[in-house]
Amino acid sequence: MTPPERLWRVELHCHTRASFDSLSAPEAIVRACRARGIDRIAITDHNTMAGVAAVQALAPDLVIPGEEIKTAEGEILGWFMSQEIPRGLPLEETLQRLREQGAVIGVPHPLDSLRMGSALGREALMRVIHQVDALEVLNARCLRRADNDQARALAQAHGKLMTAGSDAHAAREIGTAVMLMPPFHDAASFRASLAQARIQGHLSGGHVRLYSTYAKVVKKLGMVHF
Repeated sequence: MTPPERLWRVELHCHTRASFDSLSAPEAIVRACRARGIDRIAITDHNTMAGVAAVQALAPDLVIPGEEIKTAEGEILGWFMSQEIPRGLPLEETLQRLREQGAVIGVPHPLDSLRMGSALGREALMRVIHQVDALEVLNARCLRRADNDQARALAQAHGKLMTAGSDAHAAREIGTAVMLMPPFHDAASFRASLAQARIQGHLSGGHVRLYSTYAKVVKKLGMVHF
């Protein structure tokens, strides 16, 4: 009998020091992945893909190239991206640019009631839900479990793929919420794998927000140099 295929542990939402609110060095990210059995990690910095290249230089096979893009109405996640998309574009234009490059499109923390401005929110999401592939139904940084639960209910009601992510802004957060997925190698196989995936993880707790606050302060004061 052929043994069952080993599932990958996949982190789908992670920031590096290329994000304005993170100090995570590429080396620390790779070490954390190796230590915690992460087979693939999506580097999804805010409005830049600079972190993708930095982590790929250390571990080319580990990285899913992505970006967390701030649109005029809230944030969108892209996976398997080839081109960076600037912040501030209309929501529909951002989605179009992602589709044109063949990216897989997700919505991070879509109904997080405490992330005004970054969460897309129900009204905007319902307008474009037919244009996205997946909704993040477990964001480990959400403070209200009910916000994740509502995202899950919406994904189920509309037949959308469901994802989880640690939304890690510090290396120690990596692996808090992951996907257990069959192996994949490109956007098409990634979509197919997500359809068979299982979510594993939990909420991080409010203390992890301090990592982002500290990063923003030291960067504003010019206390770090890369």
